[in-house]
Amino acid sequence: MSARKALRIAARRALNARPIPAAPQRIGQWRVSQGLAPGSSGYGPLRDRPDWSFVDGRPAPLWAGQLRRRHDNEELARRAVALIQSMDAARDKRRGLTPQPRPSLRPKGPALRLGPNESQR
Repeated sequence: MSARKALRIAARRALNARPIPAAPQRIGQWRVSQGLAPGSSGYGPLRDRPDWSFVDGRPAPLWAGQLRRRHDNEELARRAVALIQSMDAARDKRRGLTPQPRPSLRPKGPALRLGPNESQR
C-alpha cells in the first residue's frame, strides 16, 4: 500500500471519528431556552409597548390587540377578585362569622386635597 493511500484512509477514518453535530434548534426552541416567548408575537416589550409616540410626548393610541388584551386582563382580574370574595365568604360562613363590610376606598387626587366639609367647584 502506498503512503498516499494510507493517508487518505487515515483522513477518512478521522472524519468518521468526529462527533456528529446535533441538529440545529428551531427558533421557537431557542427562544424558550432563553426564557422568551416561543414566537415574536408573544409577550414582551416588542408586543406590549408602543412603537412610536408623538413629538410632544403624548403616547400613541392603543392598537386593537392592546385594547383586547387590556380588556381580557381586566376581566381576569374581576373574576379573580370575585372568586376570592366567594372563598372568603364561604370560609367565614363555615366558621360561623358574619361577613364584615369591606372598608370603602379613600378619596384620591383633588378630592384628597379638599377638606371633608369643602365641596368641589
